[in-house]
Amino acid sequence: MTKFKIGILTGGGDAPGLNAAIYGIVKTCLTRLDCEVIGYKLGYRGLYENDFVTLTDERISGILHRGGTILRNSNKDNLFNFPITDEHGNTTYQDVSSVAVENLQKEGVEILIVLGGDGTLTSARDFARKGVRVIGVPKTIDNDLASTDITFGFDTAVNIVTEALGRLHTTAESHHRVIITEVMGRNAGWIPLHAGIAGSADVILLPEFPYDIQKIVAKVKSRSEQGKHFTIIVAGEGAKPKDGDIVVSQIVKDSPDSVRLGGIAAKLAYDLTPLIDHEVRSVALGHTQRGGETSAFDRILSLRYAHHVATMIEQQQFGQMATLRNGKMCSESLEDVVGSSATGSTSKGTSKPVTPDHELVQVALGLGITFAD
Repeated sequence: MTKFKIGILTGGGDAPGLNAAIYGIVKTCLTRLDCEVIGYKLGYRGLYENDFVTLTDERISGILHRGGTILRNSNKDNLFNFPITDEHGNTTYQDVSSVAVENLQKEGVEILIVLGGDGTLTSARDFARKGVRVIGVPKTIDNDLASTDITFGFDTAVNIVTEALGRLHTTAESHHRVIITEVMGRNAGWIPLHAGIAGSADVILLPEFPYDIQKIVAKVKSRSEQGKHFTIIVAGEGAKPKDGDIVVSQIVKDSPDSVRLGGIAAKLAYDLTPLIDHEVRSVALGHTQRGGETSAFDRILSLRYAHHVATMIEQQQFGQMATLRNGKMCSESLEDVVGSSATGSTSKGTSKPVTPDHELVQVALGLGITFAD
């Protein structure tokens, strides 16, 4: 095979496993495909500004275990709707994707590998529509992409939350407190579901199952009657009461995903305090779920994706994303992964919500955990 050049970029929020995936792609492509690999900095912004670094074996040495991404991320740069500010300070949003395509051509990049979640992969689909030979790799700690069984970053996040719950148990028990732990996941409840079970939570609040606060009160009182004078509650950031709405921490106008969730634990602590005879505390784990060392499971998963990317290149499976289905690596069209809706938007049908009949939901119920729904 004639030597060619591959470009890599990471977009959206950071996730454990991104460096492992970069490591695997570079190692595999250098040894198996004998090609040159460059990495664009800050996601699509680097592609727009033609800001990249050559990824050699020396440059990726020692990154397999590290969280984050050596290429750095941006979750604000949609090149199909990019903010341009003129000399008068006026900002307009323009399609600058042609500049990115020209940069790829100028540098001789024949294949672009995009690692990201739904927003990043939507742009990857749109670049494929413009003739760019794109391969997508799914990345999100939320594990909410319907097209793949699991995404790297999820296992590490669950491990971090589980460890935190173990620490919160001891202080909750010592002070006879109710502690509400808020975790990430946006509108999908996979992190609170898995970590809540593994961390022996008493109440798990999922975005998919609006909660009844009186059922939480009943659970706390029932535990007290059994001599258990503390309760651990895990709440997904997208959880909401049956008669209410999600809690929004801020609106980031220049981001494709402008609505930032956060604050449900503090709100629930405020609502719950007058209803029970316990002190209530709230903890938001926030970005601690994204950082630190990558779990062994996520490292292996990232390397499996990387290996399959090389196979996809050899088989010229462009405009597709690497996926894991029933334990086997395969691929699926980006048109199906993110939907075929207008540029810059994704289809709600591509998400993967927790359903009442899911096995882990039944496991939790069997353990006496309540979803308060």
